[in-house]
Amino acid sequence: MKIVRRTLLGLLAIVVIAVGALFATGNGSVLPLGWAFLFGGPSLPFDPTKAADPPDYSDPINWAALPDREGLEDMTPAQTVTSVTQGDAPVDVFFIHPTGYLRGNSWTHSLDPNTGTEENTQWMLSNQASAYNGCCNIFAPRYRQANIFAYFQTPEIREEVLAFAYQDVARAFDYFLANYSEGRPFIIASHSQGTHHGVRLLKDKIDGTPLVVRLVAAYIIGGGLSNSQFDDMQEVEVCNSATDLHCAVHWDTYSEVALDEELPDRLGNVCVNPLTWRRDGGLAGRDQHAGAVSVSGSFQVALSGADVASGVVFEPLGAVIPNMLEAQCKDGVLYITDQSDTQFGKVGGSFGGGNYHGLDYPVFHMDIRENAKLRVAAYFAEKVQGQSKVPE
Repeated sequence: MKIVRRTLLGLLAIVVIAVGALFATGNGSVLPLGWAFLFGGPSLPFDPTKAADPPDYSDPINWAALPDREGLEDMTPAQTVTSVTQGDAPVDVFFIHPTGYLRGNSWTHSLDPNTGTEENTQWMLSNQASAYNGCCNIFAPRYRQANIFAYFQTPEIREEVLAFAYQDVARAFDYFLANYSEGRPFIIASHSQGTHHGVRLLKDKIDGTPLVVRLVAAYIIGGGLSNSQFDDMQEVEVCNSATDLHCAVHWDTYSEVALDEELPDRLGNVCVNPLTWRRDGGLAGRDQHAGAVSVSGSFQVALSGADVASGVVFEPLGAVIPNMLEAQCKDGVLYITDQSDTQFGKVGGSFGGGNYHGLDYPVFHMDIRENAKLRVAAYFAEKVQGQSKVPE
Protein backbone atom coordinates (compact mmCIF):
# COMPACT_ATOMS: atom_id res chain seq x y z
CA MET A 1 0.00 0.00 0.00
CA LYS A 2 2.84 2.40 0.84
CA ILE A 3 4.48 1.70 -2.51
CA VAL A 4 1.21 2.39 -4.35
CA ARG A 5 0.71 5.59 -2.37
CA ARG A 6 4.24 6.78 -3.12
CA THR A 7 3.73 5.98 -6.80
CA LEU A 8 0.47 7.93 -6.93
CA LEU A 9 2.05 10.87 -5.14
CA GLY A 10 4.92 10.78 -7.59
CA LEU A 11 2.53 10.83 -10.53
CA LEU A 12 0.60 13.68 -8.95
CA ALA A 13 3.82 15.65 -8.54
CA ILE A 14 4.61 15.20 -12.23
CA VAL A 15 1.10 16.36 -13.13
CA VAL A 16 1.52 19.48 -11.01
CA ILE A 17 4.89 20.24 -12.57
CA ALA A 18 3.61 19.64 -16.09
CA VAL A 19 0.49 21.75 -15.65
CA GLY A 20 2.57 24.38 -13.89
CA ALA A 21 4.65 24.72 -17.02
CA LEU A 22 1.68 24.58 -19.36
CA PHE A 23 1.26 28.32 -19.69
CA ALA A 24 4.97 29.08 -19.67
CA THR A 25 4.88 28.36 -23.38
CA GLY A 26 7.34 30.97 -24.51
CA ASN A 27 10.20 30.75 -22.03
CA GLY A 28 11.83 27.58 -23.31
CA SER A 29 11.05 25.44 -20.26
CA VAL A 30 11.95 21.81 -20.89
CA LEU A 31 10.26 19.02 -18.94
CA PRO A 32 10.42 16.13 -21.40
CA LEU A 33 10.53 13.29 -18.88
CA GLY A 34 7.41 14.00 -16.83
CA TRP A 35 5.49 15.30 -19.81
CA ALA A 36 6.24 12.36 -22.08
CA PHE A 37 5.72 9.86 -19.27
CA LEU A 38 2.21 11.10 -18.56
CA PHE A 39 0.87 12.30 -21.86
CA GLY A 40 3.10 11.06 -24.65
CA GLY A 41 3.22 13.50 -27.54
CA PRO A 42 3.71 13.51 -31.29
CA SER A 43 6.24 11.14 -32.76
CA LEU A 44 9.75 12.31 -33.52
CA PRO A 45 11.34 13.47 -35.67
CA PHE A 46 9.24 16.45 -36.72
CA ASP A 47 8.33 15.98 -40.38
CA PRO A 48 7.03 19.19 -41.99
CA THR A 49 5.71 17.23 -44.98
CA LYS A 50 3.06 15.74 -42.68
CA ALA A 51 1.73 19.15 -41.66
CA ALA A 52 -1.51 20.59 -43.02
CA ASP A 53 -1.30 22.64 -46.20
CA PRO A 54 -0.23 26.25 -45.64
CA PRO A 55 -3.18 28.60 -45.08
CA ASP A 56 -4.21 30.85 -47.94
CA TYR A 57 -4.56 34.28 -46.37
CA SER A 58 -6.67 35.57 -49.24
CA ASP A 59 -9.40 33.33 -47.80
CA PRO A 60 -11.07 35.01 -44.78
CA ILE A 61 -11.50 31.61 -43.12
CA ASN A 62 -7.78 31.68 -42.36
CA TRP A 63 -8.19 34.81 -40.25
CA ALA A 64 -9.43 34.39 -36.69
CA ALA A 65 -10.33 38.09 -36.63
CA LEU A 66 -11.05 40.60 -39.35
CA PRO A 67 -12.53 44.07 -38.79
CA ASP A 68 -15.33 43.60 -41.32
CA ARG A 69 -16.60 40.54 -39.45
CA GLU A 70 -18.15 40.51 -36.00
CA GLY A 71 -16.30 38.36 -33.49
CA LEU A 72 -15.37 37.89 -29.86
CA GLU A 73 -12.53 40.37 -30.28
CA ASP A 74 -15.24 43.05 -30.47
CA MET A 75 -16.35 42.52 -26.88
CA THR A 76 -15.77 45.32 -24.39
CA PRO A 77 -15.86 45.22 -20.58
CA ALA A 78 -19.27 45.86 -19.04
CA GLN A 79 -20.13 49.58 -18.92
CA THR A 80 -17.16 50.39 -21.14
CA VAL A 81 -17.93 52.32 -24.30
CA THR A 82 -15.68 52.55 -27.32
CA SER A 83 -16.03 55.13 -30.06
CA VAL A 84 -14.11 52.97 -32.52
CA THR A 85 -15.98 51.11 -35.24
CA GLN A 86 -14.09 48.12 -36.54
CA GLY A 87 -12.92 48.88 -40.05
CA ASP A 88 -12.92 52.65 -39.53
CA ALA A 89 -10.08 53.04 -37.04
CA PRO A 90 -6.97 54.89 -38.23
CA VAL A 91 -4.66 52.22 -36.79
CA ASP A 92 -4.56 48.42 -37.15
CA VAL A 93 -3.57 45.69 -34.71
CA PHE A 94 -1.88 42.55 -35.97
CA PHE A 95 -2.57 40.10 -33.15
CA ILE A 96 -0.68 36.80 -32.89
CA HIS A 97 -2.47 34.40 -30.58
CA PRO A 98 -0.65 32.08 -28.15
CA THR A 99 -0.65 28.29 -27.87
CA GLY A 100 -4.06 26.69 -27.76
CA TYR A 101 -3.06 23.35 -29.27
CA LEU A 102 -2.56 21.16 -26.22
CA ARG A 103 -3.38 17.69 -27.47
CA GLY A 104 -3.06 15.85 -30.74
CA ASN A 105 -0.64 13.61 -32.56
CA SER A 106 0.94 16.20 -34.85
CA TRP A 107 3.52 18.86 -34.08
CA THR A 108 1.50 21.66 -35.66
CA HIS A 109 -2.23 22.28 -35.73
CA SER A 110 -4.36 21.26 -38.66
CA LEU A 111 -6.43 24.50 -38.65
CA ASP A 112 -9.57 22.38 -38.25
CA PRO A 113 -12.23 24.83 -37.00
CA ASN A 114 -14.20 22.11 -35.17
CA THR A 115 -11.67 21.59 -32.41
CA GLY A 116 -10.96 22.53 -28.85
CA THR A 117 -7.87 24.29 -30.20
CA GLU A 118 -10.06 26.64 -32.19
CA GLU A 119 -12.19 27.28 -29.09
CA ASN A 120 -8.99 28.20 -27.26
CA THR A 121 -8.20 30.66 -30.05
CA GLN A 122 -11.61 32.20 -29.52
CA TRP A 123 -10.79 32.51 -25.81
CA MET A 124 -7.70 34.47 -26.76
CA LEU A 125 -9.69 36.78 -28.99
CA SER A 126 -12.26 37.51 -26.28
CA ASN A 127 -9.82 37.97 -23.39
CA GLN A 128 -6.67 39.26 -25.06
CA ALA A 129 -7.23 40.74 -28.53
CA SER A 130 -10.33 42.58 -27.29
CA ALA A 131 -8.09 44.88 -25.24
CA TYR A 132 -7.19 46.66 -28.50
CA ASN A 133 -10.65 47.32 -29.93
CA GLY A 134 -10.74 50.74 -28.27
CA CYS A 135 -8.09 52.06 -30.63
CA CYS A 136 -7.73 49.85 -33.60
CA ASN A 137 -8.97 47.50 -36.30
CA ILE A 138 -8.11 43.93 -35.23
CA PHE A 139 -6.52 41.43 -37.59
CA ALA A 140 -5.55 38.00 -36.24
CA PRO A 141 -4.31 35.21 -38.51
CA ARG A 142 -4.89 31.55 -37.89
CA TYR A 143 -1.63 29.69 -38.27
CA ARG A 144 -0.27 26.19 -37.95
CA GLN A 145 0.71 26.81 -34.35
CA ALA A 146 3.18 24.60 -32.57
CA ASN A 147 1.83 21.89 -30.29
CA ILE A 148 2.42 22.56 -26.57
CA PHE A 149 4.61 19.43 -26.55
CA ALA A 150 7.23 21.32 -28.58
CA TYR A 151 8.08 23.30 -25.45
CA PHE A 152 9.05 20.13 -23.62
CA GLN A 153 11.58 18.93 -26.14
CA THR A 154 15.18 19.86 -26.78
CA PRO A 155 15.87 23.44 -27.88
CA GLU A 156 16.66 22.17 -31.37
CA ILE A 157 13.32 20.41 -31.82
CA ARG A 158 11.42 23.28 -30.23
CA GLU A 159 12.98 25.84 -32.53
CA GLU A 160 12.41 23.65 -35.59
CA VAL A 161 8.68 23.41 -34.88
CA LEU A 162 8.32 27.07 -33.92
CA ALA A 163 10.22 28.18 -37.03
CA PHE A 164 7.76 26.20 -39.11
CA ALA A 165 4.80 27.93 -37.40
CA TYR A 166 6.47 31.32 -37.83
CA GLN A 167 6.43 30.92 -41.60
CA ASP A 168 2.65 31.25 -41.54
CA VAL A 169 2.75 34.32 -39.29
CA ALA A 170 5.29 35.99 -41.58
CA ARG A 171 3.20 35.25 -44.68
CA ALA A 172 0.06 36.52 -42.94
CA PHE A 173 1.84 39.75 -42.03
CA ASP A 174 2.99 40.19 -45.63
CA TYR A 175 -0.58 39.64 -46.83
CA PHE A 176 -1.89 42.07 -44.21
CA LEU A 177 0.49 44.78 -45.41
CA ALA A 178 -0.23 44.22 -49.09
CA ASN A 179 -4.00 43.80 -48.92
CA TYR A 180 -5.46 45.18 -45.70
CA SER A 181 -3.42 47.91 -44.05
CA GLU A 182 -3.54 50.51 -46.85
CA GLY A 183 -0.50 52.23 -45.38
CA ARG A 184 -2.04 52.77 -41.93
CA PRO A 185 0.10 52.69 -38.79
CA PHE A 186 -0.12 49.44 -36.86
CA ILE A 187 0.44 47.75 -33.52
CA ILE A 188 1.91 44.28 -33.15
CA ALA A 189 0.25 42.44 -30.24
CA SER A 190 0.76 38.92 -28.96
CA HIS A 191 1.06 36.53 -26.05
CA SER A 192 3.27 33.53 -25.30
CA GLN A 193 3.89 31.50 -28.51
CA GLY A 194 2.54 34.52 -30.34
CA THR A 195 5.22 36.61 -28.65
CA HIS A 196 7.91 34.20 -29.81
CA HIS A 197 6.71 34.89 -33.35
CA GLY A 198 6.08 38.58 -32.67
CA VAL A 199 9.63 39.42 -31.62
CA ARG A 200 10.95 37.56 -34.66
CA LEU A 201 8.54 39.54 -36.83
CA LEU A 202 9.93 42.76 -35.37
CA LYS A 203 13.47 41.69 -36.14
CA ASP A 204 12.89 40.15 -39.59
CA LYS A 205 10.21 42.37 -41.07
CA ILE A 206 10.14 45.72 -39.25
CA ASP A 207 13.39 46.73 -37.58
CA GLY A 208 15.71 48.60 -39.92
CA THR A 209 13.01 49.02 -42.58
CA PRO A 210 10.58 51.83 -43.48
CA LEU A 211 7.92 49.94 -41.51
CA VAL A 212 9.45 51.20 -38.26
CA VAL A 213 7.81 54.58 -38.77
CA ARG A 214 4.41 52.90 -39.07
CA LEU A 215 4.89 50.84 -35.92
CA VAL A 216 3.03 52.60 -33.12
CA ALA A 217 4.28 50.03 -30.60
CA ALA A 218 4.52 46.29 -30.02
CA TYR A 219 2.69 44.74 -27.07
CA ILE A 220 4.51 41.41 -27.17
CA ILE A 221 3.55 40.10 -23.75
CA GLY A 222 4.41 36.89 -21.89
CA GLY A 223 7.01 34.41 -23.05
CA GLY A 224 10.28 35.39 -21.39
CA LEU A 225 11.88 37.78 -23.87
CA SER A 226 15.48 38.60 -23.05
CA ASN A 227 17.01 42.06 -23.24
CA SER A 228 19.60 40.64 -25.61
CA GLN A 229 16.90 40.08 -28.23
CA PHE A 230 16.54 43.85 -28.49
CA ASP A 231 20.28 44.48 -28.36
CA ASP A 232 20.42 42.91 -31.81
CA MET A 233 17.88 45.37 -33.26
CA GLN A 234 18.83 48.63 -34.95
CA GLU A 235 15.79 50.79 -34.16
CA VAL A 236 13.13 48.97 -32.17
CA GLU A 237 13.88 49.40 -28.47
CA VAL A 238 12.06 48.58 -25.26
CA CYS A 239 9.54 51.29 -24.32
CA ASN A 240 10.32 53.33 -21.20
CA SER A 241 7.28 55.57 -20.87
CA ALA A 242 3.52 55.52 -21.49
CA THR A 243 3.88 57.46 -24.74
CA ASP A 244 7.11 56.11 -26.26
CA LEU A 245 6.61 55.09 -29.89
CA HIS A 246 8.16 52.60 -32.33
CA CYS A 247 9.14 50.41 -29.37
CA ALA A 248 8.06 47.23 -27.57
CA VAL A 249 6.64 46.33 -24.16
CA HIS A 250 6.85 42.95 -22.47
CA TRP A 251 6.33 41.39 -19.06
CA ASP A 252 5.93 37.99 -17.40
CA THR A 253 3.55 38.04 -14.43
CA TYR A 254 4.24 36.30 -11.12
CA SER A 255 2.69 36.45 -7.67
CA GLU A 256 4.45 38.53 -5.06
CA VAL A 257 4.80 35.32 -3.01
CA ALA A 258 7.64 34.37 -5.38
CA LEU A 259 9.38 37.74 -4.98
CA ASP A 260 12.26 36.37 -2.94
CA GLU A 261 12.65 33.16 -4.91
CA GLU A 262 15.35 32.72 -7.52
CA LEU A 263 14.03 32.46 -11.07
CA PRO A 264 17.28 32.04 -13.00
CA ASP A 265 15.53 31.50 -16.34
CA ARG A 266 14.07 35.02 -16.03
CA LEU A 267 17.27 36.92 -15.25
CA GLY A 268 18.06 39.38 -18.02
CA ASN A 269 14.50 39.38 -19.32
CA VAL A 270 12.53 42.42 -20.38
CA CYS A 271 10.08 43.78 -17.82
CA VAL A 272 7.96 46.86 -18.47
CA ASN A 273 5.62 47.66 -15.59
CA PRO A 274 2.14 48.13 -17.12
CA LEU A 275 1.06 50.39 -14.27
CA THR A 276 3.78 52.96 -15.06
CA TRP A 277 5.03 51.75 -18.47
CA ARG A 278 8.59 52.13 -17.19
CA ARG A 279 11.27 49.62 -18.11
CA ASP A 280 12.27 47.79 -14.93
CA GLY A 281 9.69 49.95 -13.18
CA GLY A 282 9.65 49.85 -9.38
CA LEU A 283 6.66 49.32 -7.11
CA ALA A 284 3.49 50.98 -8.40
CA GLY A 285 0.47 51.24 -6.11
CA ARG A 286 -3.11 50.16 -6.54
CA ASP A 287 -4.12 53.72 -7.37
CA GLN A 288 -2.16 53.36 -10.64
CA HIS A 289 -3.97 50.19 -11.69
CA ALA A 290 -6.54 51.00 -14.41
CA GLY A 291 -8.26 47.68 -13.95
CA ALA A 292 -8.63 43.96 -14.43
CA VAL A 293 -11.48 42.33 -16.35
CA SER A 294 -12.96 38.92 -15.58
CA VAL A 295 -12.35 36.35 -18.30
CA SER A 296 -15.07 35.14 -20.64
CA GLY A 297 -15.43 31.45 -21.46
CA SER A 298 -13.11 28.69 -20.37
CA PHE A 299 -9.67 27.82 -21.67
CA GLN A 300 -9.43 24.07 -22.25
CA VAL A 301 -6.39 22.48 -20.70
CA ALA A 302 -7.07 18.85 -21.60
CA LEU A 303 -3.70 17.29 -22.37
CA SER A 304 -4.86 14.09 -24.02
CA GLY A 305 -7.79 12.69 -25.93
CA ALA A 306 -9.42 13.84 -29.14
CA ASP A 307 -9.10 17.50 -30.06
CA VAL A 308 -12.81 18.14 -30.47
CA ALA A 309 -14.95 21.20 -29.81
CA SER A 310 -16.83 21.13 -26.52
CA GLY A 311 -19.25 23.99 -27.10
CA VAL A 312 -17.59 26.63 -24.92
CA VAL A 313 -19.95 29.54 -24.27
CA PHE A 314 -18.46 33.04 -24.18
CA GLU A 315 -20.45 35.35 -21.96
CA PRO A 316 -20.00 39.14 -22.17
CA LEU A 317 -16.89 40.46 -20.49
CA GLY A 318 -17.34 41.46 -16.87
CA ALA A 319 -17.06 44.89 -15.31
CA VAL A 320 -13.73 46.61 -14.79
CA ILE A 321 -12.13 45.98 -11.40
CA PRO A 322 -9.84 48.97 -10.79
CA ASN A 323 -7.17 49.50 -8.12
CA MET A 324 -6.92 45.75 -7.54
CA LEU A 325 -3.19 45.22 -7.43
CA GLU A 326 0.31 46.58 -7.02
CA ALA A 327 3.05 45.69 -9.48
CA GLN A 328 6.81 45.92 -9.67
CA CYS A 329 9.62 44.67 -11.88
CA LYS A 330 12.52 42.81 -10.32
CA ASP A 331 15.22 40.83 -12.12
CA GLY A 332 13.19 40.55 -15.32
CA VAL A 333 9.90 39.51 -13.66
CA LEU A 334 6.70 41.46 -13.01
CA TYR A 335 5.45 40.70 -9.50
CA ILE A 336 1.87 41.56 -8.58
CA THR A 337 -0.36 41.35 -5.54
CA ASP A 338 -1.11 37.69 -4.84
CA GLN A 339 -4.34 36.54 -6.48
CA SER A 340 -4.82 33.21 -4.69
CA ASP A 341 -8.07 34.29 -3.06
CA THR A 342 -9.50 36.15 -6.05
CA GLN A 343 -11.46 35.01 -9.08
CA PHE A 344 -8.29 35.41 -11.15
CA GLY A 345 -6.30 33.06 -8.99
CA LYS A 346 -9.04 30.47 -9.12
CA VAL A 347 -9.74 30.68 -12.84
CA GLY A 348 -6.53 30.65 -14.85
CA GLY A 349 -4.32 31.87 -12.03
CA SER A 350 -1.17 30.32 -10.67
CA PHE A 351 0.15 27.22 -12.43
CA GLY A 352 2.96 26.51 -10.02
CA GLY A 353 5.63 28.60 -8.38
CA GLY A 354 3.47 31.72 -8.42
CA ASN A 355 3.49 31.79 -12.24
CA TYR A 356 0.58 33.95 -13.48
CA HIS A 357 1.29 33.51 -17.17
CA GLY A 358 -2.42 32.99 -17.82
CA LEU A 359 -3.14 36.39 -16.26
CA ASP A 360 -0.68 38.49 -18.28
CA TYR A 361 -3.64 40.07 -20.09
CA PRO A 362 -6.76 39.78 -17.88
CA VAL A 363 -5.43 41.57 -14.80
CA PHE A 364 -4.09 44.41 -16.96
CA HIS A 365 -6.90 44.56 -19.52
CA MET A 366 -7.75 48.22 -18.92
CA ASP A 367 -4.12 49.26 -18.54
CA ILE A 368 -3.43 47.82 -21.98
CA ARG A 369 -6.63 49.25 -23.46
CA GLU A 370 -6.01 52.77 -22.20
CA ASN A 371 -2.31 52.75 -23.03
CA ALA A 372 -2.91 51.57 -26.60
CA LYS A 373 -5.29 54.50 -27.05
CA LEU A 374 -2.73 56.85 -25.51
CA ARG A 375 0.09 55.71 -27.78
CA VAL A 376 -2.13 56.04 -30.84
CA ALA A 377 -2.93 59.61 -29.80
CA ALA A 378 0.78 60.28 -29.26
CA TYR A 379 1.54 58.85 -32.70
CA PHE A 380 -0.79 61.27 -34.46
CA ALA A 381 0.36 64.15 -32.27
CA GLU A 382 3.89 63.41 -33.45
CA LYS A 383 2.65 63.51 -37.03
CA VAL A 384 0.93 66.88 -36.50
CA GLN A 385 4.14 68.26 -35.02
CA GLY A 386 5.92 67.22 -38.18
CA GLN A 387 8.48 64.98 -36.57
CA SER A 388 10.31 62.88 -39.10
CA LYS A 389 9.55 59.50 -37.57
CA VAL A 390 5.89 59.55 -38.58
CA PRO A 391 5.06 59.24 -42.28
CA GLU A 392 2.77 61.63 -44.06
